[in-house]
Amino acid sequence: MGARFQTDMGAMSDFSPAFATPRLSSGVKDKLVSHGRFAIGAAIIALMLLVAIGSRKLSDELAAADARHAAGQTAQTHNSLLSSELQKYRLLPLVLADDPEVRDSLSGVADASRQLDVKLELLANRTDTAVIYVLDPQGRAVAASNWRLPTSFVGHRYDFRAYFTTALKTGHAEQFAQGAVSHRPGLFLAQRVVSRLDRNIVLGVVVAKVEFGQLERTWRHQPGITLVTDDHGVVLLTSESDWRFRTLRPISDGMLARLRGSVQFGDSPLSPLPLHETGRVNRLDNDGQRFVTARITTSNPGWSLLHLEPLKPFEDAVASRLREGLLAVGLVALLIAGQAFRRRERERLRRDNQRLLEHEVTRRTAELSAANEKLRIETKERANADARLRTASDDLARANRLGIIGQITTGVAHEINQPVAAIRTFAENAVRLFERGDAEQGLRNLDTIVDLTGRIGQITQELRSFAQISAPTLGPVSIAASIDGACLLLADRIRTSGTTLKTVGADPELAIAGDRIRLEQILINLMQNAIDAMRATPSPVIAITVVAKGDNVTISVADNGPGIASDIAPRLFTPLVTGRPQGLGLGLGIARNIAHSFGGDLDLAPSSLGGAAFLLTLKRSHVRDA
Repeated sequence: MGARFQTDMGAMSDFSPAFATPRLSSGVKDKLVSHGRFAIGAAIIALMLLVAIGSRKLSDELAAADARHAAGQTAQTHNSLLSSELQKYRLLPLVLADDPEVRDSLSGVADASRQLDVKLELLANRTDTAVIYVLDPQGRAVAASNWRLPTSFVGHRYDFRAYFTTALKTGHAEQFAQGAVSHRPGLFLAQRVVSRLDRNIVLGVVVAKVEFGQLERTWRHQPGITLVTDDHGVVLLTSESDWRFRTLRPISDGMLARLRGSVQFGDSPLSPLPLHETGRVNRLDNDGQRFVTARITTSNPGWSLLHLEPLKPFEDAVASRLREGLLAVGLVALLIAGQAFRRRERERLRRDNQRLLEHEVTRRTAELSAANEKLRIETKERANADARLRTASDDLARANRLGIIGQITTGVAHEINQPVAAIRTFAENAVRLFERGDAEQGLRNLDTIVDLTGRIGQITQELRSFAQISAPTLGPVSIAASIDGACLLLADRIRTSGTTLKTVGADPELAIAGDRIRLEQILINLMQNAIDAMRATPSPVIAITVVAKGDNVTISVADNGPGIASDIAPRLFTPLVTGRPQGLGLGLGIARNIAHSFGGDLDLAPSSLGGAAFLLTLKRSHVRDA
């Protein structure tokens, strides 16, 4: 079998030349290579022609896509700025509608309107509001922040304004209009004012006018055109001042007559803008510019924000990229068709271009990701700001508490530094005592250190509890523990001011229904006010007296200072009213609001020490706080 196999193989080897692969001559091989190169070059040239034919359409689509993306991002950013600007002012007329001085002015109290003029002027300057004014039920302005100016609103009637009539009927109204006196456009925020005794009695309307000049200037520094329109398509806000009170579309004759009759837009012709929509692109008649538009519904009912992003910069950028691509393809085609020996160099150049392109794409992607992340953070911050506005009362109380912490931080640090210094001294002495073999005295030093660390822990725990940010919960609260906590945080101020503190009736078993942190906030506010008032008083004294009667507990905080001036005593709990030159006039109002949340009250009372006294009345709890 093996011999036969060898014989067959030998026979096959004799015939192998007949079946061998034929070898091509060098000339034939060169011709085939030349034809291949020609075919490749022709194919590349044909491909370039196809790319050139379709490049125009591709360029338009790519440019429009980039412009739409940029327009959407810019519209989102500008809408966030607008929402933030609106939320900043909407709380102002709501607060003023509950102001006693506004009610006095509308009720005809003597000199109340003139005093209110000064207050509104100060408030408008502090809040950057264009003008704040108060209208009686007939629409006549009885007080205004611009009372000193030739364009004062005082005495003018505004019963023709929709914001006035709507606010009288529904309680609140907003209207964007051109000022009848100043001729400057703005958003009018109106709030109905009712009697405190009978809310069915309407006293008038308080109005705050907001102008958006700064916001429009900010938009003007960005590429493109941004504008805000109402439900009729009338341009209210715009980065192009000539576009104000123009329209996006023609308005019917009947609607045009009604708008002009309302004098909402003055004598503006309300003519359509020279914008024409072609597909998804808008064209401006006067200069032929083309824009891509992004539209967003704003937080204000009926308003829409439009951003027109110019298309030409994106077309130029895309065209430039396409030209670069075509040039690269042409160079590659010439290299392939003309010089075969440079194949390796061409491949290296392609790889380099690919790496550069990938690097550019990576860089641009990173930039866009960073921009998106920044926009996401800004959007989240705007949402958080809206949430904070909805809980303004709680935030104001928390801010007051944090302000108190800032004022007493130095004193608390001093209270902690003293035991820390003592700990170091006792520790160093203990080392020397142990070295001398006096273990007994050394152990006493260590016991003292333990006591001092406990003191530090008590102070820091009280400060941490007072600074905690959590929702208030009503429950049984020990009055004695709350007084001790307030005194612990104010210990340094009490000591350095030379104030004598007297506490009477603070039974450890006596408790009220409330929240301990907020009760301490009230006590600290009252004690700090007393310390500040007694700076020039020799031998200052603060007396805290606790009296339980039935279901109520009264806590009196009295001092022997100069007392409360008679001209501000009736308005002491009104916001922005204070007897101190550097005071904001907010602390007592916040303290009273906290007392109200507990079902109690805070009032000014006669002082047995000859100075000022405040009487805090709270509901008694028969379950003592643990």
